[in-house]
Amino acid sequence: MPTGGGRSLPPTPKYAGDDGGTDPGLAAALSEPDGGARLRAVVRALGGARVLVPVVAQLEERADAVGHEINGTDVQIAGEKSASAAMVTVATPDGRAAIPVFSGLAALTAWRADARPIPAEGVRAALSAAADADGLLVLDPAGPVPVLVPRPAVWAIGQQREWVPAVEDPEVTQAIRAALDPVPGVVDSRVEPGERAEVRVVLGLRPGLDRAGLDELLRRASAALAAQEIVAERVDSLEVRVVSATSA
Repeated sequence: MPTGGGRSLPPTPKYAGDDGGTDPGLAAALSEPDGGARLRAVVRALGGARVLVPVVAQLEERADAVGHEINGTDVQIAGEKSASAAMVTVATPDGRAAIPVFSGLAALTAWRADARPIPAEGVRAALSAAADADGLLVLDPAGPVPVLVPRPAVWAIGQQREWVPAVEDPEVTQAIRAALDPVPGVVDSRVEPGERAEVRVVLGLRPGLDRAGLDELLRRASAALAAQEIVAERVDSLEVRVVSATSA
């Protein structure tokens, strides 16, 4: 569901006469059968594709409220209202805000028939997401193939550079291990795809920790990970699992 308005996105003369069809490269990316392969293909395609950004009509105050005294009571009378058009954001399952973009007119209409389609470069949409939302894009949120583009991938599109998923990035793995090695009680660590987050960090712990010791270890591990600049920049979301060092 739409959750708010943002800055308006005026039409680009480059796309005058756009028929609302899907960019061929983006269509090919969306046809990938595997979720991981599809996401990587979509990120590559968005670097050069045209997408449709929806704007919707909204009412706004034209003037500040004006105070009047009526029968001894101060009453605020709102100023005149006017209509404007603004970009919208949608809420992701974890509560963050994402800018919806669409591969074509049919996908946009299926999501919200009253939205006005504005053609824009995928790079420009990514820059808008970085500025006006939580750094997320969602392509075709009503389907037929919705794709949530994570924050690091959106940054890569906006900067026109290649994106490497965090679980495949050796610099991310190295940074995570470097952050965790000094934490007392952590014997080993590894990085793998998460179930509820992009990355899962598995901590192999020294046996014998009580509940208070475990809580303190997790607090230190979280702080160490948060302090790593590479982790903050390249990992969209992270979860932690603890196991005995003998099974890590």
